Amino acid sequence: MNQSIGHTVLKSQEFMSSNSIDGWLIYDYRYSNPVMEDTIGHIPNMTRPYWFWIPVDSDPLILSSTVDIERFPQSNIHKLSWSSRIEMINVLNKTLGKSKTVAMEYSPNCELPRVSRVDAGTIELVKQAGVNVVSSADLFQYSTQVWSQNDLKSHQKASKLLTKIVHEAFSFIGKNITEDITEFEVAEFIRSRFIEENMVITDGPVVATNAHSSDPHYEPDRENCSVIQKNDWVLIDLWSSLSGEGNMAADITWTGYVGDSIPPENQAVFDIVIGARDCALDYLVNAHQKGKLVKGYEIDKIAREYISKAGYGDYFKHRLGHSIGKEIHSNAVNLDSYETYDTRNIIPGICFSIEPGIYLPEFGVRSEIDVFLSKEGPIPTTEMQTSPVFIDEN
Repeated sequence: MNQSIGHTVLKSQEFMSSNSIDGWLIYDYRYSNPVMEDTIGHIPNMTRPYWFWIPVDSDPLILSSTVDIERFPQSNIHKLSWSSRIEMINVLNKTLGKSKTVAMEYSPNCELPRVSRVDAGTIELVKQAGVNVVSSADLFQYSTQVWSQNDLKSHQKASKLLTKIVHEAFSFIGKNITEDITEFEVAEFIRSRFIEENMVITDGPVVATNAHSSDPHYEPDRENCSVIQKNDWVLIDLWSSLSGEGNMAADITWTGYVGDSIPPENQAVFDIVIGARDCALDYLVNAHQKGKLVKGYEIDKIAREYISKAGYGDYFKHRLGHSIGKEIHSNAVNLDSYETYDTRNIIPGICFSIEPGIYLPEFGVRSEIDVFLSKEGPIPTTEMQTSPVFIDEN
């Protein structure tokens, strides 16, 4: 098997050995389970269900239909195939053998939708082999989501470019404020800069003024957007990665004001938001210094309590942060006690956003940074905004 698959197998066996799990059964049908690709790589044009079995104490197996079995390039991983459904079930049962506890991409009660990738019928099928199915949430985080130094470097490069581009976007607004510049035109400017810097365009960015900034996922289009004017509040959320296979993404949100005197309420809300952000980061730093691992839901509660004590708890309408990887929203732990209840540990080697927000009817504030948990402690990998950007007319 290639080096990356071999590393994943060894890390997963290490985890399973410490957690009384007999094997990890990864199932995919028509690319419904991204964990399969994270583990074994992309296999093109797969038309039938297939499985990757990693037992705790022996070599892995690929289980696939005879129609697709030749698509796998891994010549040194043993493969088993079938033609009919009955044969598939027999191969699966024989493979599981005497295993008692098997991990799959399953989340009890779908508490973690990002983890819950296997349909109920397939779980029932596996259980008929006499095994207990447990969630692979911690297992696949430990074995597939921990970054290498090259991963971190690609993320840091993307982070620096995003920070550069967001400042350019605010300057672009200032230079064109007398020309009836729109939110959409600023978004187009950002996309053009992504192209120039050889960065990936997926969706977005968010360029939102005033009440539009109260919509966390607002995206302007040519026909439905606002002209940016003097005394407007502006929120910009942008995310991308460097072009090329395997590069890690970055994701930031900044806010600014067109004018030279920020309204007191905007400033007050901004200060509360960055206070919650910094409080969450400080909690992670202190926990690391004490040798304590923090769970995703715990850190969300810290920021949420900070905002609630300031009187704005009802206006913080989303989780505190999300996993970052090759995808903007990736498969490791989220900082969440609100939309879900993420009990996974924030472990060294993963990256995530911290992005508290307050969304009032008139305007919204979000401050988003990315943080990498190194062995030495949490490292903010993006610039931390400390005051709203003053957008000057040029």
